[in-house]
Amino acid sequence: MNPPLTPPQQELLEWLESYIQEHQTCPSYREMTVAMGLRSAAPVQQRLAQLRDKGYVTWKQGCARSLRVLKPLKPKGIPIVGAIAAGEVVTPFADVVEHLDLAGIALQPGCFALQVRGDSMIGAMINNGDVVIMMPVPDPQALKNGAIVAALVQGEGTTLKYFHRDGKQVVLKPANPRYEPIRVLASDVVLQGLLVGVWRGCLS
Repeated sequence: MNPPLTPPQQELLEWLESYIQEHQTCPSYREMTVAMGLRSAAPVQQRLAQLRDKGYVTWKQGCARSLRVLKPLKPKGIPIVGAIAAGEVVTPFADVVEHLDLAGIALQPGCFALQVRGDSMIGAMINNGDVVIMMPVPDPQALKNGAIVAALVQGEGTTLKYFHRDGKQVVLKPANPRYEPIRVLASDVVLQGLLVGVWRGCLS
């Protein structure tokens, strides 16, 4: 386990992580100095040396912009927050169980992932064991029929289905004829996510 960080060290490391993730390169001393609100680069150099000694960063002596973060404070990728039923319903998801690194893929803030359990969405090319990538639903009233959603059915659990609005009711339709649609009052459904992609790779 790496030694704990002081608040100034943690502030710099968090900023470095965000900068490198956004720009795909490390910042200059001047950029770090400005970002930390300091007048000179000396305190930045001192913090970097401390972070290196604690095993959080490294760099090649004499090589510009060679700084690398070895131990990020924040896990890379989007959080996999549990499982979702592609069949009946399951207990609502809550805890982050791991992260899915989708470096290079542009995703909106707030996206999360769920691992699929069941085969009710095989007609939509979503199989048991796949990971579905979801985005928050900004305006449930504007959601179009036929969208694939993660829907929390009050008193039941969460399921992955096609969304259809029918008056005061919502119909959650499977993509497998072996399963019956779920018809409930719209007031009994919370739309937790809208499908934006499916991941079929191996989870690390």
